Formats: sequence, C-alpha cells, structure tokens
Amino acid sequence: MNKLFSFAAGTICGALVGAAVVLLTTPASGDDLRANVNARIQLALSEARQAMEETRQAKEAEFEQMKQGR
Repeated sequence: MNKLFSFAAGTICGALVGAAVVLLTTPASGDDLRANVNARIQLALSEARQAMEETRQAKEAEFEQMKQGR
C-alpha cells in the first residue's frame, strides 16, 4: 500500500509540474489562458462530481442489497 501511495503522489506531483510548465510556455494571451484554464477546471469538477454521484448511488444500492440479505 505504501508503494502505491508513493507512486500516486509522484504521479500527481509530476502532473502538476508538467501543467505549470505548459501554462508558462503557452503562447496565448493572459485572458485567453485564464479563460481556458477556468473552463478546464470547471469541466474536471463537473466530471468529478458526476463520478462521485454515480459511485455514491452504486454504493447505496450495494448497501441496500446487503441489508436485505440479512
């Protein structure tokens, strides 16, 4: 488990550094860049919320099945 956590932490850190480098070297104006970043953040947040809701519903259904199986 510790190796998995270390790998995940390294992957996330690498992704953040890579994203920062791309943002700093992108040939776009500041306003365009901010709008693009905000749009991507909103898209990622909405996808994460959707995935969270789907997982919550699946786990609730699984829990109900377990309760009925008593």
